Amino acid sequence: MSRIGKLPIAVPAGVAISVDKDNAVTVKGPKGSLTTQVDRDIAVAIEDGTLTVTRPTEQKRHKAMHGLYRSLINNMVEGVSNGFEKKLELVGVGYKASLVGTTLELALGYSHNVFIALPKEVTATAVTEKGKNPIVTLNSIDNQLLGQVAAKIRSLRKVEPYKGKGVRFVGEIVRRKAGKTASK
Repeated sequence: MSRIGKLPIAVPAGVAISVDKDNAVTVKGPKGSLTTQVDRDIAVAIEDGTLTVTRPTEQKRHKAMHGLYRSLINNMVEGVSNGFEKKLELVGVGYKASLVGTTLELALGYSHNVFIALPKEVTATAVTEKGKNPIVTLNSIDNQLLGQVAAKIRSLRKVEPYKGKGVRFVGEIVRRKAGKTASK
């Protein structure tokens, strides 16, 4: 049995979950509503404030999907009740971030600024304090979309291993390399 898949999901107060005949799970909470289509072989049951996900057989395909759909539904419940947040740090001389409406403007050492149109489900704030690196905070109820947007921003200027410059998650540990002069 899947360690993740067999865990029940506790449904907090204020969150409503419904499963229709096509196996589409809809989760509504104080922060919004999310829907995902679950594979027809995976059964989703709601009893006494807990949600359980079960699989019909021990086939490799069913085993793979069992934990996946349990995690997706758990992220939906967590998202509509608490929401998700990711913080990105811009490390480098002259790196700047500003927010204009739903467009994030980044100065990342290129000859031009980079503009990113954020999806309507993702909200952002850009904070720049004197003497500290700019921090971009992303918030959303959809964990998958939030991770995708954060990865896209991070890919614009990946952290390089010699000086540690680039876009990184707050708290991310960057493995540094010694330069050519350190080998003598």
